[in-house]
Amino acid sequence: MVAITEFQKIGVGISGFGVFFILFGVLLYFDSVLLAFGNILFLTGLAFIIGLRRTAHFFFQRQKLRASSFFLGGVALVVLRWPRIGMLVESYGFVLLFKSFFPVVFGFLGTVLNLPFLTTLFNLSGSSSSMV
Repeated sequence: MVAITEFQKIGVGISGFGVFFILFGVLLYFDSVLLAFGNILFLTGLAFIIGLRRTAHFFFQRQKLRASSFFLGGVALVVLRWPRIGMLVESYGFVLLFKSFFPVVFGFLGTVLNLPFLTTLFNLSGSSSSMV
């Protein structure tokens, strides 16, 4: 079993707050302060979870250099108060960076949706008897 350190637990919380602030910033019509704060929290949380050296190694690998430049360039644009362009550039870099991780996420979501409680819940919500 993998032991989770206190720094990793703190990192998950910081990353969660970062994602919350990013989503809240998008919801409030690309508020640049919330987006910048969310980006900084997300990157800080990532450094807490996997460590500073492994974070730097992840972003600055030779094959991921273009994706990292788009992602970090988008973060810089958001911090410099160009939130719409920055989020577009950052999103493109995010997809390039984490494209190998997406099949793992979709596989996990597929197993979560096969849980008996969730399948009955989805079946009940899908069978509506209304005529509308």
